Amino acid sequence: MAEHEHSNYDKGSLSLAGAIAMGTGVMIGAGIFALTGQVAELAREWFPFAFLAAAIISSASAYSYVKLSNAFPSAGGIAMFLEKAYGKGTITACCALLMYFSMVINQSLVARTFGNYALQPFDIEPERWMVPALGVALLIAAFLINVLGNKIIQTTSFIMGIAKALGLLVLAGGGIYVADAGFTSTFIVPADTSVSNFIGSVALAILAFKGFTTITNSGGEIVDPKKNVGRAIIISIFICFIIYMLVAVAVGTNLSIDEIVVAKDYALAEASKPAFGRSGLWITVGFAIVATVSGVIASVFAVSRMLAMLTEMKLVPHSHFGMPGSVQQHTVVYTVVIAMLLTIFFDLSRIASLGAIFYLLMDIAIHWGVFKHLRKEVNASAVIVQSAIALDIVVLGAFIWIKASSDILVIWAAIIGLVLIVGAEKLYLSKFRTDS
Repeated sequence: MAEHEHSNYDKGSLSLAGAIAMGTGVMIGAGIFALTGQVAELAREWFPFAFLAAAIISSASAYSYVKLSNAFPSAGGIAMFLEKAYGKGTITACCALLMYFSMVINQSLVARTFGNYALQPFDIEPERWMVPALGVALLIAAFLINVLGNKIIQTTSFIMGIAKALGLLVLAGGGIYVADAGFTSTFIVPADTSVSNFIGSVALAILAFKGFTTITNSGGEIVDPKKNVGRAIIISIFICFIIYMLVAVAVGTNLSIDEIVVAKDYALAEASKPAFGRSGLWITVGFAIVATVSGVIASVFAVSRMLAMLTEMKLVPHSHFGMPGSVQQHTVVYTVVIAMLLTIFFDLSRIASLGAIFYLLMDIAIHWGVFKHLRKEVNASAVIVQSAIALDIVVLGAFIWIKASSDILVIWAAIIGLVLIVGAEKLYLSKFRTDS
C-alpha cells in the first residue's frame, strides 16, 4: 500500500538505534516502574520467573511480527498486518482497535506511574488528585514533543533510553551488592502462590515486553525496514529482559514480598534505599521520570500513526473538529485525550489488567492470521506460530479466571469495551459501504 499524502509519514527518518531506543523506551517505562509490584503481588516469591516466562512468550510472539515486518514494512504496522491476513473488514478494524486501545491504556498506566514516583521524595500525604494531575501533565508534554517531528522524537528517545538503561543497571547492581539476604534468596524462598496466580502474573509481565510492537507501527519510517525492523525488535526484547531480571533480583533481595506489595506502585524506589539511602530515592525517581516520559513520547508517536493508517484505510471514522494539519496530527490529539481520561478515572491495577486482556486478544488474532492466511507468504514456521497462540490462550485464560474471582469490574469493563468496539465498527462499516 502506498503511503497517503495526509499521513505526514517521513520514510527513512528513524535509524536502527532510534527504533531500538523507541522500543526499549516504551518497554522499560511500563515494565519496571509500573508493573514490578503488581507482578510480585500475584506471583509472590516467583515474580522474577514471571518476567522470564513473559520474555519467552514475547519472543515467541515477536516471531510473527518480525516475519510480517520483513514482508510488509509499513508505518501502519499492525493495522497493515491485519489487513493482509483478514482483508479490509470488521475483524481487521476491531483487532487493530484492540491494539490501539491497549497502547493508549499503557500510556495512561505509565502516566500514573510518573505521578506516583514524582511524589515519592516529598514527605507529604498526596491528595487523590495529585497523581492523575501529574500524569495528565506528562501526556501534554508528550503531545507537544510529538508535534515537533520525528527527529526530535528520535533524539529524545535515544538520549533518554541510554540514560535510563544505564541508570537502572547501576541501581540494580547496587541493590544486589548490598542485599543482606544475598543473591539467591529470591529464588529459594518457598513461593506463596498458586499456578493460576503465577500464570496471571505472566499476563501482566507480558505488558512489560509488548512495547516492541511500537517498532512495527513505525516500520515504514525506519531505515531499511525489511532488515532493521526485525533487528530492532530482537535487540529491544533482549536488552529489556536483562534489565528486568537484574531489577527483579535487586528488588526481591532488598524487600520482602509484603513490602513490595505495599509499595507496588513505587517498588523500585523503596528497593533503592538500602543501597543508596535517601539519595537513592531521588536517583530512582529521576530515572523513573526519564523512563516514563520517554515511554509515553514513543508510544504516542507509534500509536497515532496506526490510527491514522486505520483512518486512511477507511476502517474508522475521522473528524477534523476544526483542527488544522494532517490526519496523523489529529490522531495524536485523539490519542492523548483518551489517555488523559483513562489516567484521571482508572487506577494502575485496573489499567494494567484491561491492557493485558486487549493486547492478548489482539496478539492471538495476529498469530492466527499468520498461521491461517499468510504462513507461506511470509515463510513462517507453523510450529512456532501455533506455540505462540497456545501460550497466549493459556495466559489469557488464567488471567481472566483470576480477575473474575478478585476484580470482576475489570472483566465487565473488557466485555463492554469489546461490545462497543465490535458494534461501532459493524455499524460504521455497513454505513460506509452503503454510502460509498
